[in-house]
Amino acid sequence: MEETNMDDCEHNRESEVAPALIAVHPTQKSVAVAVGSNLRVFNLQEGCSVSLVDDSGVHMHKDSIRAIRYGAEGKLFVSAGDDKLVKIWVTDSWQCISSVSSEKRVTAVAISNDGRFVSFADKFGVIYAVEIEGSHENQSLPNKKAVPILAHYCSIITSLECSPDGRYIISADRDFKIRVSVFPEKPSDGAHEIQSFCLGHSEFVSCLAFICSKDSQQWYLLSGGGDSTVRLWDFTCGSLVDTCHVGETGLLQSKEGIDDRLLAVTGLCATPGGSLIAVVPIPGETFIPTSLAAASSSNQLWMVMGASSLCTSDSAPLARVKVLDGFCESNQDSVEQEARVLEDKDLPGSEQLLQTLQGSSFIEKDALSAAAAAVKTAMCNLLIKKQYPSENREFRKRGRNDKRVDKKK
Repeated sequence: MEETNMDDCEHNRESEVAPALIAVHPTQKSVAVAVGSNLRVFNLQEGCSVSLVDDSGVHMHKDSIRAIRYGAEGKLFVSAGDDKLVKIWVTDSWQCISSVSSEKRVTAVAISNDGRFVSFADKFGVIYAVEIEGSHENQSLPNKKAVPILAHYCSIITSLECSPDGRYIISADRDFKIRVSVFPEKPSDGAHEIQSFCLGHSEFVSCLAFICSKDSQQWYLLSGGGDSTVRLWDFTCGSLVDTCHVGETGLLQSKEGIDDRLLAVTGLCATPGGSLIAVVPIPGETFIPTSLAAASSSNQLWMVMGASSLCTSDSAPLARVKVLDGFCESNQDSVEQEARVLEDKDLPGSEQLLQTLQGSSFIEKDALSAAAAAVKTAMCNLLIKKQYPSENREFRKRGRNDKRVDKKK
């Protein structure tokens, strides 16, 4: 009976669909897409795909990638996911300098602005930090071990951000909470000092982003969630500054005339000045972006749609990449008129970029429709609490780390 339960749990885990992710270098030197266990990087400066290398000579993750992130200066890149590995890369050579093990599957990652720390969160709600030394040199970092700094306890962390000034680490979870914690000088001491809680979402919080006020040079926090809202916070005191509701078109609207159907906001991306914000809801369209990214020095918004269950005949997961040109401050009053989605032939790198990042230079409409259904399933699996049969719950309890410790005693 126990072996059957184990097989059932493994089957359920393997059948979970992971959405495609995209990240862009701060100065748009490169762009990365993760779909399933595949990590694909394209060098925009040289117009060619990037070969990834780690110590073992194998760059592939063994399971679905759930988080990717460039550092603020673009020198570091982090990928992590269901294989319980956090891989840290240097982007000048795309060599993996460290693979950090996690006890649970990883759901979110963050890199401090000075590039000194990499933080990541696991599916149990625990947040870890690992210090990176010599990260800008092409050398491996042996025996790097992450230390737990705080926890949301039994609530999946959906988004993780380090504040631009390096003072705080902000974590959002599936249970509507946003916690602002003081980042410790010594992570081994833990991040026990809570600066504030940003409370107001009525459903899961799915994404976070920072914007800076041009007038006051003050940083604010943006959050999106399952309640179809994007909220603006003064995060140092937990004060809600403003709330916008996402309509069927995906544009930010005022509170009046809200549609009864709530659209889960799954991604946020803001221009450097914060006056223009791109939002990803889950509408009933064929192309549903699963991730957004933009370089701080460019007026292009990169979008990807895909899921680990959408594969070609050779089992390589597919993704669809699109670029919105004109995502800039000057277009904030006329974004619909001036911004445009580039044709595939007009993309930087054109066919070679698409072949690298998508897995194919051309994807049929039927495949995109299948991907749209898979994307919705992926978001539900990631953000909605699962209900396990009683026998599976007992099996999972016996496998918990704290139970294993008791047995050893």
